[in-house]
Amino acid sequence: MSAGGAHLSSGKINLSLLRDFYRREFLECLDKCLGTKALVWDDALTGPFGLIAEYSLLKEHEVEKMFPLRSTGLPKNNVQNVLFITRPKLHLMEMISQNILQEEQQGGFRKEYYLVFVPRKSLLCEKKLKEIGVYGSFTSVEEFNLELIPFDYDLLSMEMDNTFRDCYLDNDFTSMYYAAQSLMTLQALYGTIPYIHGKGDCAKNVVDMMRRMKGELSGREPQITPQIDNLLIIDRTVDLLTPLLSQLTYEGLIDEVFGLSNTSVKLPPEKFSQKKDDGSGPSDVSSEPKKIILNSGDELYADLRDKNFNAVGAIVSRKAKVITAEFDERHSAKTVGEMKQFVSKLPHLQAARQSLATHTSIAELIKEATDKDEFMDSLRCQQEFINGMETDKVHPYIEDSIAKQEVITKVLRLICIQSFCNDGLKPKVLDFYKREIVQTYGFEHMLTLMNLEKTGLIRPHGNRTYTVIRKSLKLIVEDVNEQLPNDISYVFSGYAPLSVRLAQYLARPGWRSITEVLNLLPGPKVEEIQQIPVALRKRRNSISSQHSSSGEQKVTLVFFLGGVTFAEIAALRFLAQQDDGTDYIVATTAIVNAGNFITPLVEKFESHLCDSPAY
Repeated sequence: MSAGGAHLSSGKINLSLLRDFYRREFLECLDKCLGTKALVWDDALTGPFGLIAEYSLLKEHEVEKMFPLRSTGLPKNNVQNVLFITRPKLHLMEMISQNILQEEQQGGFRKEYYLVFVPRKSLLCEKKLKEIGVYGSFTSVEEFNLELIPFDYDLLSMEMDNTFRDCYLDNDFTSMYYAAQSLMTLQALYGTIPYIHGKGDCAKNVVDMMRRMKGELSGREPQITPQIDNLLIIDRTVDLLTPLLSQLTYEGLIDEVFGLSNTSVKLPPEKFSQKKDDGSGPSDVSSEPKKIILNSGDELYADLRDKNFNAVGAIVSRKAKVITAEFDERHSAKTVGEMKQFVSKLPHLQAARQSLATHTSIAELIKEATDKDEFMDSLRCQQEFINGMETDKVHPYIEDSIAKQEVITKVLRLICIQSFCNDGLKPKVLDFYKREIVQTYGFEHMLTLMNLEKTGLIRPHGNRTYTVIRKSLKLIVEDVNEQLPNDISYVFSGYAPLSVRLAQYLARPGWRSITEVLNLLPGPKVEEIQQIPVALRKRRNSISSQHSSSGEQKVTLVFFLGGVTFAEIAALRFLAQQDDGTDYIVATTAIVNAGNFITPLVEKFESHLCDSPAY
């Protein structure tokens, strides 16, 4: 993964320091096992670990084989040590146990077994292994505290996909402990963060735990000048609307349509097949999806990703003309010096041309998806709701979607948006939707609907607050300029994400100016000042100042508990580019879109009704 150093502005902190810290800790963990090694991975961890330690580096530490964790057992191997690297999940303990029992039945070469829990050990999991009778087979049981994984120069994720369900449905706040611990790790590397602001129950929970953890350090905090000036913690329940809406940025749409995972995406291979030598048509068309890494290491992607999709075509076209012109320079090169200069630029030009071809193909795939009636009709329905239209009755588009048995996550998404924008659904409307969903999709979805009600995504009609919030925070912006935006609302073509508006107001003029609106949003407001020793204070620090008067950028870390969308990340990057003295780093429990936000709340759904994008 590229650290994206070329994109760092004066205010940004260097997140490669965090990645190096995790890499060093992991390699030390590996080196405890002497001799050749096979790593057996929990599938959910291969992507995150790939961002901190490449396979070539692991080979230097005697890692000879890497296998996915499967109940079918390990492939044949003759390594001395087998390390199981896993999350603390009971069903994974059963798979690990089957692996060890099968290995021991086969006999042969004596192996040492090690178990590494990520991010923490679990007493329940250890008890399970003891019950099955394999716990004694492990030479050691360790834990590796991988918390916030650097995805890019300004983005960190814990990759804990079910945090929202865990906290608000199952009352399991373990992930909040991990979030607090990850913030303590960040402060150990980058200095104590002087100002903490938060909104929501989980935000208060995390700040309270951080306070306790700091107390346990009893004055042994690292003596580092703070590199992060402000921490803003936003509980996802404060803004349940934004993750449900169709993102309209390039990166957001890639995630909505194809799903981005650990900075990579898998796409239909036919769009990326090579032409035959005679140019007559595609040659080697693979049946395997084309995997593409997407981060700021790709200059064109760094330029495109946060743009509204309607602006992408013009940028790609401009870039194509520039590359063609640069290639044509070879014809005008007369002297040896000019030829050498062109040849030195050639690798960069060829990489740029390849990147252009890749993003042209991706943009075509996205356009195919967004031109479909189902996408446009769903988007139109969403736009009506957020503008306060047609919210107090059964919406004909939702009724038709249920009748057509469209993907249930799509239907639930629209109902949740309607509920939010109408401050809850009227009893007749809610009863109609419930009846239709149960009759069409099955009785198990009574539980799904109960889950949505318990988490606040669907609720009975209550006090009118959405209209007040919408107007007070200027969430709806008419005539938004998608090509050259002057407001964050461009990421949804006219809707400004509430979460990012809160960050914007915090930076300038401060939350005191929106006290009444904050009181309408769920959960408590948190404000805390962490004292910094005089010797470590930046001269420009002042309690009343959220932005710098000296022209130096202040850095605000925005931590989303329960997930963040790529559209919100784009909006924060847009704010960082404005001349208001604030740079933003985004941290989150996971990166979400409407589909993977709602899916964990859906009970026992049929795969053919849930595997498509939730337009």
